[in-house]
Amino acid sequence: MAYTLEQMSDEMHRIIAADPGPGGRDKVCELVRKACADREFVATHLPSDGPERKILYEDPDYKFCILAHVYHDAKESAPHDHGPTWAIYGQAMGETVMSDWDMVEPANESHTGKVTLRRNYTLTPGMAYVYNEGDLHSPRRDGPTRLIRIEGRDVSKIRRYAYERVG
Repeated sequence: MAYTLEQMSDEMHRIIAADPGPGGRDKVCELVRKACADREFVATHLPSDGPERKILYEDPDYKFCILAHVYHDAKESAPHDHGPTWAIYGQAMGETVMSDWDMVEPANESHTGKVTLRRNYTLTPGMAYVYNEGDLHSPRRDGPTRLIRIEGRDVSKIRRYAYERVG
């Protein structure tokens, strides 16, 4: 029997209600891995012709979002964090090379922050990774990929600042 979006969102709600911090997010990350490994879940919510970003569910109480991301071509993002919230990236198809960054100078409204590379690693299908508040990272996709991403809050509605690599 396939894992459903309703099961996933209900389990996430219970977990976050009990522990909204890093420990709860680690448990939510396990659910993301489960969804990424479920072929029916992926086929239903991450179709090959899907949009680059689609909110599948937003929790009415805790405001976390479950998103589907379907990338049709290569794409690279600049180093970033998720402002005052957190995110989980789950790889369903393809590969994403993630980079973690160390802050050299913080960013603000009038200043682009500066970062240096700490490490690179590859997310392959079935893997998921938690990025807590302030964790600076950047994804690179060299071809088509599909991801399940959880946002602690809809990041399209919050202010975030730019970072650039130095050194």
